[in-house]
Amino acid sequence: MTARSRAELATAERIVVKVGSSSISGESAWRIPVIVEALAAAHARGTEVVLVSSGAIASGIPLLRLDARPTDLATQQAAAAVGQNVLVYRYQQALQPHGIVAGQVLLTTGDLENPTSRSNARRAMERLLGLRVLPIVNENDTVATQEIRFGDNDRLGALVAQLVGADALVLLSDVDSLYTKPPSDPSAEPIAFVPAGADLSGLEFGASVVNGVGTGGAATKASAARLAASSGIGVLVTNADLVGRALDGDEIGTWFEPAAPASR
Repeated sequence: MTARSRAELATAERIVVKVGSSSISGESAWRIPVIVEALAAAHARGTEVVLVSSGAIASGIPLLRLDARPTDLATQQAAAAVGQNVLVYRYQQALQPHGIVAGQVLLTTGDLENPTSRSNARRAMERLLGLRVLPIVNENDTVATQEIRFGDNDRLGALVAQLVGADALVLLSDVDSLYTKPPSDPSAEPIAFVPAGADLSGLEFGASVVNGVGTGGAATKASAARLAASSGIGVLVTNADLVGRALDGDEIGTWFEPAAPASR
């Protein structure tokens, strides 16, 4: 049943959580067990959890002894091929003490645009959740080109939430909520609630690229949140360090009210 408010995250039956590269890669890899702890707590109370995780390319960079994120497609794909394996291994290590098995799901836009592939992906995800496996979804960077990319994993998170009919989507960030302007601006104010269908055109969310290992930022999160909310999925945007409180339904972050179900 769709979460109509933050508080209902604590009792939601199915939740998609998205985390970005900057939160779990490099010096931030320590955060993986912290995030997993929160996911495991939700899992233990019966919630079906899907994790959409960036970080494959960022995890592969040091193993390929690269100084920075590669700019050419072939090296990005190579870094993703190496890093995806490492990323899922780290998650499985963190999940093991909780008795939870991870399942890797790699998608491209083509998988979600093609009716047959979309149906196959949904069926596989439903079976994983039925088996109490925690699906870990990422873009299939090894085969994706610029023309067929999702653009960012915030959007992928919204599309996966739609695919599996999630009750809510939680977009984890490096700030505690969205702001009316970039947080560095002294006049910026936190946004606690975004009504369904609200006009956000007057807000300045800042740059879409926020660091050297990943793409994203407040603008992509706002866009993804609106995409999910418009299809009737409640969305919370908050700091990755607050994931436990988010899944417990605390009054934190920015809540995007889901659109009301269409009348029949």
